[in-house]
Parts: sequence; structure tokens; C-alpha cells
Amino acid sequence: MDRAQETRIWLASEAMDMRCGFDRLAERVRAVIGEDPLSGHWFVFHSRRGDRLKILYWDRDGFVLWYKRLEEGKFKLPRPREGARTVELRASELAMILDGIDVSKLKRMPRYERPVRSGEEKSSKEKNRTDSIMRGN
Repeated sequence: MDRAQETRIWLASEAMDMRCGFDRLAERVRAVIGEDPLSGHWFVFHSRRGDRLKILYWDRDGFVLWYKRLEEGKFKLPRPREGARTVELRASELAMILDGIDVSKLKRMPRYERPVRSGEEKSSKEKNRTDSIMRGN
């Protein structure tokens, strides 16, 4: 799995039927998350029991569906703000979730944030997604 720095990662707050495939998940991205499934962003879905995750993303010429089922235990997922349908994750947070770490218990130390330039669509904090979980950086 390769992820560009500008790629955003969205975790759906509602549980998903893990029998869903590419097309149904892409439809849920549009309906529930409100994003374009062809954007290249990663969309993470979890099972009701919390022991399964699916990640859907578009990779230049087709959808990629990544699926993980735990033999024991559950993924500890961050809670969305009240009324929110998604949680935006950093790549490092997704890596920790996949490794069994409760990211809600971690404290992020202050870091430099590039000032926001006029005309930017999102804050520099949102834009500063430089962790890469799959390249080992």
C-alpha cells in the first residue's frame, strides 16, 4: 500500500457490514462520508464487533480493498465528535490502530506548523499529513 503525503484518511464512524465489496463501499463513501471514492483518499470501515477493518482507495486505474480480521481482540478506534460521520486520521494513527495501540491515550507533542496561505482549502494542520505508514518513513 502506497500513500502520497496529500492523501487524507477517513474513518467512518458507523459500523459497516464486512460482506460489502468494492461497489457498495464506494457508494457508502459518497453517501455516508460525502467524499469522492475516486479521489485517492483512503476510506476506513470497521465491523460492528470491532475485529475487522476494510480500507478502500482508488489507485490510478482501479479500486484497492485491504481487509484485516483479528483472530483475538478488537481495534481501538477513536470516537468521532458528536454528530460527526467520520474521523480524519493521520497515517501514523492508522498504523498504530492496526498495531493494536489505543491512539486516544497518546499525547501529541507540539510541532512546527506552516502558516496558512490565502486560498488554501484546508488548514496547515490538516495539510501536514507527512507520516507514511506503508513506506516505513
